[in-house]
Amino acid sequence: MATHAHLAAKLLRDAATFFRNVGAQNPPLKEQMDDNASVYDQVADMVENNPMGELDIGDEAPAQK
Repeated sequence: MATHAHLAAKLLRDAATFFRNVGAQNPPLKEQMDDNASVYDQVADMVENNPMGELDIGDEAPAQK
């Protein structure tokens, strides 16, 4: 049975493939598209390996006093 995390990872990997294909067909965009694809692959790995993991991106509101 597939989970939401499995589906999300598949969609992210499909998007990474799309970016790589765009880059392959447009040499001036290749580096940027490969970078995008890499990010999507990394997020897919995170979703697959730790779907409930938390990210510290530093944008949380400060604690109330």
